[in-house]
Amino acid sequence: MTNDLLLSSAPPTEVAFGLARRIVESHLRVVGRPLLAAAPEDDTGLAEALWTAPIAVVAHDTQADPVFCYGNRLALELFEMDYAAFTALPSRYSAEPLAREERAALLDRVGRFGFIDDYAGTRVSSTGRRFHIRKATVWNLIDDDGVYLGQAATFSDWEPL
Repeated sequence: MTNDLLLSSAPPTEVAFGLARRIVESHLRVVGRPLLAAAPEDDTGLAEALWTAPIAVVAHDTQADPVFCYGNRLALELFEMDYAAFTALPSRYSAEPLAREERAALLDRVGRFGFIDDYAGTRVSSTGRRFHIRKATVWNLIDDDGVYLGQAATFSDWEPL
């Protein structure tokens, strides 16, 4: 996928603003450290900083079969998808079929403890290309009142398989 395609597949502005703030604020609240080295105060700057961050950031919703609701530019490059396709994908399809049980156990652990910062596993792009991620942080997305809204993940350490 070319960078031009990814740039044209940026999330709708109103979606990016709300999700970017929720992802960044939840990370700070739940994990206890900032997600971005310098998070702009304004919505536009924050959405752009998360979109262009040198780390992969994804989030999924609370459906019974959670669907991705956000992926930044680096995540879309790794998964070889545009924003519209990625945000229609049940998140379980980001893992190989044999790894889905392991992934379910991971998500359960995050649900119980709020976050983990030691996840490693293999992921699969839309073309079937496999890549291994290490030292991923996965955390619960919560609103200002602590209401559970889904889960998010970030990683910067990966390698193609």
